[in-house]
Amino acid sequence: MALPAVIADAQVVAKRNIIKIKRVPDLLVFTTLSPIMFVLLFAYVFGGAIEVPGGGSSQAYREYLMAGIFAQTVIFGATITGAGLAEDVKKGIIDRFRSLPMAPSAVLTGRTMSDVINNVLVLVVMALTGLIVGWRIRSSFLDAVAGFALLLLFAYAISWVMAWLGMLVPSVEVFNNATFIVIFPLTFVANTFVPLESLPGPLQTFAAWNPVSSATQASRELFGNIPAQVPEPTQWPLQHAGLYTVIWSVIILAVFIPVANAQYRRSTSR
Repeated sequence: MALPAVIADAQVVAKRNIIKIKRVPDLLVFTTLSPIMFVLLFAYVFGGAIEVPGGGSSQAYREYLMAGIFAQTVIFGATITGAGLAEDVKKGIIDRFRSLPMAPSAVLTGRTMSDVINNVLVLVVMALTGLIVGWRIRSSFLDAVAGFALLLLFAYAISWVMAWLGMLVPSVEVFNNATFIVIFPLTFVANTFVPLESLPGPLQTFAAWNPVSSATQASRELFGNIPAQVPEPTQWPLQHAGLYTVIWSVIILAVFIPVANAQYRRSTSR
């Protein structure tokens, strides 16, 4: 099928999922409530106890915190893709899609596109929440846009992993439990909420090479939220955080786009 036809079909599927968000606003509400609670919890409860090297104030920690919250939020937001597909497979909607005269790849492409839009909305809410608690962007407008774009690229790559997993597991409940077990430690054993220097040796090494850390580090740098007194990272992934994040994103997309589409062709209602 020609590329313009695939794009047109993907846009129809994306529109279907966006309309679903409009008609079931609870999806967006609860997606944003959790990160807002994390912001308030870490900013006002733990912020006074966590010290950022060279920061010297709770205000510095709040600015340090926001990039980590953004990274965690968009990664958890990517799980909506898998949960939605797991539900569609269980209800037989995927079988109906496959019976329609449309490009097979359009279903997953449209699904992941709609979740990028969902993540944009969530990031807007999170940015406003950050401004309320004292977060400020200390860099240029273009740098800030690049920071958000990098987070969305990384989340888009993760959404393809979730798409594959959502069609692989037997139910939405299993999907939610499986992703929580994996994503929760990935987002916490990183520099999302605390400096790497505060972690013990083995965890510090893992966190340094964790792509969640590089996505967080790159966005912090682009937002200008790293205190001047903080020493430069010595690990290659954090020294080249933007490049390392893009490399991971490209690898994930190259592997999981064909894998997820192959799983889509094999999927049947359960």
